[in-house]
Amino acid sequence: MKRSTIAILTLALMVGLLLSACAGAQQAADAKDDSLKRIKQAGKFIVGLDDAFAPMGFRDENGNIVGFDVDLAKEAAKRLGVEVEFKPIDWDSKELELKNRKIDMIWNGLTITEERKKNMAFTKPYLVNTQIIIVPQGSTIKSKADLAGKKVGVQMSSSSLEALEKDKEVFESLAEVVQYPDNLEALLDLKAGRIDAVVADEILGRYYIEKRNENFVILEDNFGTEEYGVGLRLEDKELLEALDKVLDEMKQDGTMAEISKKWFGEDIIKK
Repeated sequence: MKRSTIAILTLALMVGLLLSACAGAQQAADAKDDSLKRIKQAGKFIVGLDDAFAPMGFRDENGNIVGFDVDLAKEAAKRLGVEVEFKPIDWDSKELELKNRKIDMIWNGLTITEERKKNMAFTKPYLVNTQIIIVPQGSTIKSKADLAGKKVGVQMSSSSLEALEKDKEVFESLAEVVQYPDNLEALLDLKAGRIDAVVADEILGRYYIEKRNENFVILEDNFGTEEYGVGLRLEDKELLEALDKVLDEMKQDGTMAEISKKWFGEDIIKK
């Protein structure tokens, strides 16, 4: 047999063994996915959230964590036969908290992005959101173009920041982008005149303006639409499947619509 033929056969054998090993490793990994069993045994799942993100998850006047996503998570836990624990986290460290198993999922107006999909799995989207521009009444800023030379506030590590950065023309024209731990701090600085505008989720912005009767204006221009989902670890496939199932049930039987009406006054659930 020629040496070239032997070399080819040897290479083919090595490739075959490598593919077999990879397939075996994947099967072993799949077999070890005890995410749903682990939750059942613990009797609860832990939700990481920014507790200043009204109306999705925030503290009421008594310090209790409440909100649209909070009610959704409670109902989902009930249907899974477990409890739910809410753990306020640093939003900038959310992916690390998930990876290190300090929390089981992120459920707090979490935007589904291609970048985030590299580090976490998402449920099916349940809400559509827009990245809006908020300015004080009487501001000379009437459009995105008017942001040139201005100081704009955003929450750090947020989809608002990502959306702003994607619009390179506007982003590069800004005098400064000021990043805050949460949107509330950004809006307080806007009220105090320390920044000129805030880019934030429409769901949060409209709720904040309405409830606090703030003299803010939402511009017609925006930085695009996006979808919310629940974020889990990539390997927690069984838990993801179970959660998707109960969320589908909540959509179909009208429970999710009722929770939406409670917080938004109307059904804004993504069908």
